[in-house]
Amino acid sequence: MRKILQKILRLIAKKIINKYQPEIVGITGSVGKTSTKEALYAVLSIVFNCRRNIKSYNNEIGLPLTIIGTETGGNSLWKWLKIFYKAAKLLIIKDEAYPRVLILEMGADKIGDIEYLVEMAPPKIGVLTAIAESHLQIFKDLKGVLKEKEKIVTQLPKEGIAILNADDENVMSLKSKINSRLITFGFIDADVKAGELFFSGLEDEFCETQYEWECKTWGTNFKVSYAGSAVPVFLPHCFGKQHAYAALAAIAVGVAYKINLVDIAESLRQYRAPKGRMNLIAGIKHTMIIDDSYNSSPAALMAALGAIKMINLPVGKRKIAVLGDMLELGDKSNAAHREMGFKVVENGIDYLIAVGKESKALADAAIEAGLNANNADKVKYFEDAAKAGVFLQNLIVSGDLILVKGSQGMRLENIVKEIMAEPEKAKDLLVRQTGEWERR
Repeated sequence: MRKILQKILRLIAKKIINKYQPEIVGITGSVGKTSTKEALYAVLSIVFNCRRNIKSYNNEIGLPLTIIGTETGGNSLWKWLKIFYKAAKLLIIKDEAYPRVLILEMGADKIGDIEYLVEMAPPKIGVLTAIAESHLQIFKDLKGVLKEKEKIVTQLPKEGIAILNADDENVMSLKSKINSRLITFGFIDADVKAGELFFSGLEDEFCETQYEWECKTWGTNFKVSYAGSAVPVFLPHCFGKQHAYAALAAIAVGVAYKINLVDIAESLRQYRAPKGRMNLIAGIKHTMIIDDSYNSSPAALMAALGAIKMINLPVGKRKIAVLGDMLELGDKSNAAHREMGFKVVENGIDYLIAVGKESKALADAAIEAGLNANNADKVKYFEDAAKAGVFLQNLIVSGDLILVKGSQGMRLENIVKEIMAEPEKAKDLLVRQTGEWERR
């Protein structure tokens, strides 16, 4: 039944694109797709009528639903009939409000996914964020990941534009395969280049508290330069170099559309990190939570730890990492978790709580690296996330900074919910808060 539905949706999506001729910006990569999609929307929507993927609709079912402009029908025949009615109406009657630009995140869970999606919705602009160790059970190694993802930029028309991450050597290995215009972004040697990254807070008005951090809007700062011009960029409410990369990719697309660099920088103040991706949330006991619970992989975890390292806390305040299993790493899982255990110590984490069977190797490696030196008892391991959450509530004190990160299957957003200052805002701030997820 799914195969039949998939074919019908593909046919409908292609007919809608043929009729309305929207310009398509396609995004893929191992990490950073959704953040880049949101940053792109912030930039392009100041000029164009845009639409981006609904939720995480980035596969063979979700992408055509985004093109139609509707959510899934799930198991409801009635809802699917309404979807097909809406699609038919789009094809029969000209909808003057149909988006001029579609910003489409394209995911890959198996070989051939990107080619299928690109053929369905051919991009004018292709963005490749990064290549990293993810879905290795399917793609085997980085070469396999690259071979799948590269189609977003290697199959562009000559009049198209490829946007590549200049800091990723795997991505840049594709330069010789690019037949269209090329714009690179990054921190090292790129067309759209970022300067030094730092974190700061803008003072809020009418704030009365003894805790300084609560009176500021914190975020990521950097200066970006392109074609001889340079402007400052501030990304509120988010931390980490990965958000800067998302913004840089969006800036590259913006300049490709000849949008003024100052206007691009201003538009990025409206960018909000997707839920569960390095979001700052107020915690109980006047603590700070960096919620990165959406998913995890070695590259993403290294980026998160690197961001935490750059944050200077007052003397005596602690950086606590709550890290769950990184799933779908195949036979490289043990080695990857051990490597991350050493990275925890290298990046100045004061206290580690490891959660899940695979993360036992991470905890052991952190101990080997000296985090438990002199019987400091700074590494705790739990197979169960609920027990880890209870322990964390008793551990934290005022001023602590807590990073929470793990793969989807670990459901570490539940730990964030337990320690956030305003749990009534969980549905607005956290991932996987719908009834379907809550029942799992």
